[in-house]
Parts: sequence; C-alpha cells; structure tokens
Amino acid sequence: MAGSFPEDVRYTEADEWVRREGEELVCGVTSFAAEQLGDGVYVQLPEVGAHFGEGDSFGEIESVKAVSDLYSPVAGEINAINEALDASPGLVNDDPYGKGWMLRLRPDSAEAYDLLLDAAAYERSTAERH
Repeated sequence: MAGSFPEDVRYTEADEWVRREGEELVCGVTSFAAEQLGDGVYVQLPEVGAHFGEGDSFGEIESVKAVSDLYSPVAGEINAINEALDASPGLVNDDPYGKGWMLRLRPDSAEAYDLLLDAAAYERSTAERH
C-alpha cells in the first residue's frame, strides 16, 4: 500500500481525509476505509448548517459488508454535502479523494487541520491495522 495516500490531504485515525480549500475543509473517507468496507450501497450525510464537534458521528456509510459511522475530523459547521452520493454511493469506492467527497465544512479553528495526520503517519497507522 506504500505511497497510496495523497500527500495534499490530512487524515484521521478514524479513516477520514481532509483537504483545505480556502476557508473550507473538504472531507471524505480514505481509500483504505473504502477498501475495508467493500462496495458502498448507501451514504447518510448530515443537513447543511449542522455543527459537529471533533470526533462526533455525522452520518453512516453502508456497504455490502457492514454499516460504519462517519466521524467529523474537526469541529465545524457543514457548508455542503455531496448529493451525488444519494444516487451513486459507489463514488466513495471509485474516487474517494475526488468525486467521492462527502462534505464541506467551515472549521471552528483554522489550526485544527494542521493537527491531523500527514500521509506518512496515516500510512503507518493503516499498516499497523492491516
């Protein structure tokens, strides 16, 4: 799996990725999580305007194998959700860092992003679990 995680995003121990785009953060689940889950069949996302604390469950992803909670990587307010996942939940598997994004949020703290794992640290954490 070496080098399989994009360097331009940050990661959580709960297998979410986060990319900074201006003052917003775009979030989704990592390719490691998508691979572990199997083919996604349903994604439940929060309402725009909802606020979550770091580590709070904001929704669920259901696959052919399991149902898993989705966790907010940082505290913040949801600005947008990826409505394309309603019709095509498989985007999470096909393009987890692109078209499979889940939500955009405005973080409570600009520094929160910098506290997340970089690609090398996340890769080490997945190797320990694999």
